[in-house]
Amino acid sequence: MKKIRIGILGYGNMGKGVELGITQNKDMELVGVFTRRNPEAIKLLTKEAKAYQIAEAKNMTDIIDVMILCGGSKSDIPVQGPEFAALFNTVDAFDTHAKIPEYYDTINQVALKSKKTCVISTGWDPGLFSINRLYGEAILPEGKNYTFWGKGVSQGHSDAIRRVEGVLDAKQYTIPKEEALRRVRNGDMPELTTRQRHLRECYVVAEERADLSRIENDIKTMPDYFSDYDTVVHFISKEELDREHNRISHGGIVFQGGRTGLNNENTHIIEYSLRLDSNPDFTANVLLAYARAAYRLNKEGSYGAKTVFDIAPAYLSMKSNEELRRTLL
Repeated sequence: MKKIRIGILGYGNMGKGVELGITQNKDMELVGVFTRRNPEAIKLLTKEAKAYQIAEAKNMTDIIDVMILCGGSKSDIPVQGPEFAALFNTVDAFDTHAKIPEYYDTINQVALKSKKTCVISTGWDPGLFSINRLYGEAILPEGKNYTFWGKGVSQGHSDAIRRVEGVLDAKQYTIPKEEALRRVRNGDMPELTTRQRHLRECYVVAEERADLSRIENDIKTMPDYFSDYDTVVHFISKEELDREHNRISHGGIVFQGGRTGLNNENTHIIEYSLRLDSNPDFTANVLLAYARAAYRLNKEGSYGAKTVFDIAPAYLSMKSNEELRRTLL
């Protein structure tokens, strides 16, 4: 069996999760990891693969089928996405929801020109939760859609805090508000603002003599990340962060509440939930499934940017269509 040859751009938590995930996908193999760090200092688990400087990627377009972008959404992927879409089929987890349409247009233009297939904004939200929101609205058009995240660590929001001047390290927890959950599960179908649905709690390690008030304000007023939420900022030591906040668990719930019947007398609730011990490991495995889809679509000549809405489920599976019909349908 010819294996799909994978490259990994970035070797943080997500990149390491992708490397581990490849070992569970028998139709894939890791070619290399591309990093801004010193490649010689990186110890890969995959003996057959090597670490390279990012600049070397452009010389390896003939031996990599799909490049998986594992950087942050705030400043890495917006730059690296278009750059690598000109060279490779790509998959990323760009998760700044408000900027996805703009990012899609940019990637689509580059990928169509280069005849590459680039799947954007995969993972679980955006990604799997997006699909469930679509299913919910399509099935119960007379209704409302709700998404709750957490309690758990948001990698993207934690990364955004770490980019604030004076911050050494940080973890951000997204926490659903219980009253909002109760009303949705009740079938009330309330109108809920962003602030009514979630609390964002931040644990921040600041540089010595940093202006804590300014850091707190920069976090709380950050557009697309914190400005629309009730946000709590705690300043703690690096030791406490490492000791008390060393897990990267997460999860969430998508609801669709709707009514049917002659007089809308029947209430229905669709509830889809995830509980994740390791957010990066799980997200990495979603990226790998969509890497398989990107590879197959490109072979069919389906170029340009794609989202999870554009890709049929069968493209994600290692199983043949016949086997899927026999075992899962």
